[in-house]
Amino acid sequence: MVNQGPGPVDEIDALRAQEYDLLAAVLGRAPAPDLLAAIQTLDGDGSPLGQAHAALGRAAREAEPREVGRDYFALFVGVGRGLIMPYASYYLTGFLNERPLAKVRQDFAALGIERDPSSSEPEDAAATLLEVMANLSSGRLPAEPGADHRFFERHLQPWIGRFFTDVAAQAATPFYRAVGELGEVFTTIEAEAFAMEA
Repeated sequence: MVNQGPGPVDEIDALRAQEYDLLAAVLGRAPAPDLLAAIQTLDGDGSPLGQAHAALGRAAREAEPREVGRDYFALFVGVGRGLIMPYASYYLTGFLNERPLAKVRQDFAALGIERDPSSSEPEDAAATLLEVMANLSSGRLPAEPGADHRFFERHLQPWIGRFFTDVAAQAATPFYRAVGELGEVFTTIEAEAFAMEA
């Protein structure tokens, strides 16, 4: 449930927001040294999510920053294009700038989200959608209760699992393989939790 206005955010929602923030950060750009250092401290319990956290922390501790940067470039940018096109339109239609992007733009307008004029990324980029989920989950973006659930179902659930599976499969470094695996586990948990709420 999304918290309206200032006030305490449910502990589970705060943790969900942290997870979305982390995934958005490592998908939006290659991690800077301070982010990589913070990720190195991740550890976890025996749950699937805890194991995915531990694997990402371990991969960050063993990572060579330059290799991680090259892997990010190969995966998502490339010369011409990356190995993976991290956009809802591409995953759902096979093309960029299609109907899924129009739906994202409609919902952004309804939520009062304006496009960053300095960004060349379409709004249906995985990192952008995950960042919006972080803001909805944490209450940083005021919205009616259940807005995060609706946003996830409309803009992430139909494709984000396949996207993270592709990241895990095509990454050249253990770091981005672990990012893909964490994303798979976390978004599966989210989908199952939202299904139970319905």
